[in-house]
This record gives sequence, C-alpha cells and structure tokens, in this order.
Amino acid sequence: MLRYVDSTKMGRGQHGWLDSHFHFSFAEYYNPDNIQFGELRVLNDDVVQPGTGFDTHPHKDMEIITYVIEGELTHKDSMGNEHTLTRGQSQYMSAGTGITHSEHNWGSEPLRLIQTWVFPDKEGYTPAYGDYRFKFEDRYNTWLPIATGYDAKDSTAPIKVHADVNLYAAVLPQGGAIEFKVGKGRQAYLVLLEGKVAVRDIGLSTRDALEIVEEDVRITADEESHLYAIEMRVAEGFSY
Repeated sequence: MLRYVDSTKMGRGQHGWLDSHFHFSFAEYYNPDNIQFGELRVLNDDVVQPGTGFDTHPHKDMEIITYVIEGELTHKDSMGNEHTLTRGQSQYMSAGTGITHSEHNWGSEPLRLIQTWVFPDKEGYTPAYGDYRFKFEDRYNTWLPIATGYDAKDSTAPIKVHADVNLYAAVLPQGGAIEFKVGKGRQAYLVLLEGKVAVRDIGLSTRDALEIVEEDVRITADEESHLYAIEMRVAEGFSY
C-alpha cells in the first residue's frame, strides 16, 4: 500500500523565528486522524532563523533523532553535552526518565532540520545523548544507515535507539533511481527533503511524504533529490 502525503496540506506553525511543517499532530496542529504512523509519533520539518531557537525545555520517554538539512544546529543539555552539527549530520536523545535541552541556530543562515520522535519499546531508560558527523557523499546513490534499534543484528547504523526502527538518508542525481524494500510486517515513511521524485505514478516535491506498507518501491529522481526514510514494524491493528 502507498499513500501520498501532500506537504501543502500539512499542519503549520509559523512564528516568525520558526516555520514548521507538521507531518503529524503537534503543538497548535491537531488532527485526531493524524496522530502517528506506527511507532513514529512526530516528524517536524523546521526552519529556524539565525540567532533564535528552542530554549531549554524537557522531554521524557521518547527516542528523538534530529537530522540537519541545512545550516547549523547547536544542542545543549542537562547532561553537559554541547555540540554543533551541520548539513547531513544527526543527533539523538533517549529522553528516558527525563532530560532538558535547548536547540539554537547561532549561525548566519537559516537552519532547516527534521525532528523525528519515536516511541521507545518501554519507559524509564537512563537518558542518553549522542551525535554522528556523517560524510555527505556517503549517501550518494545509496541508502546511508543513520539509526537503528539496539537489537538489530545486520545494520551498520552508528546511532542506536530503544525502538524497532531504521532511519536512512540518500541523495540521487537527476535521472538516478534507488530501490527501497519494505517487507512483510513492515512499513516505512518516506520524506522528500529536497528535489523532485516519482514513485510509480506518484510525484513528490520537496517536503512531500509517502506512507509505504509491506511493499517494495523504486524511486526515480526528476532532479537532484535528498531522501529520508523511517522503516519500522507494521502498527498493531493496522488495516488497509
């Protein structure tokens, strides 16, 4: 099953310093029919203006992965971590029993990032933070593993989370193509971060998404394109 998600119809949060596209219900956007997709609870596409950001705030019992699309992201948390990430790099937090942090754009250009929140397999983990500075070229014409569950046996993803999920990124040149396999009992949420692609007869533009359930797809780039995918088990009780 494939279901197209049109970015022009997503929830929005526009506050001057912050412009957000909400793939699922979040903050001022609430749609009871669009709360989550399997274990994926939050996927926010945020643009943060220079000299601004998210001041210190708490999180609890959530696996949070942040992927920088462009600009500079500076993270600071209650465990003493303070790091700055740039294009194509990623950080994660296992919020567990509780953590506070801030995220700011201290650079001179707008910061665009994807926030991904996934439910953990249980509550009460010890909080943890980490980041990874991937080489951008390592995702050209291939799926670069970003994050995976601690129990995964065959993933080379350096970031580990307390959930049965796999996160990937890829960049295709104009005319390039790539397969994404979603097996029995699995589903995936594919996001086009930049560019224009086609999946069968479905065209996706920047910020559009595609829900994929138990189906392999072939993605063809109409122009240079930047892809992000979250693969996970099919949600209990899911039907189509």
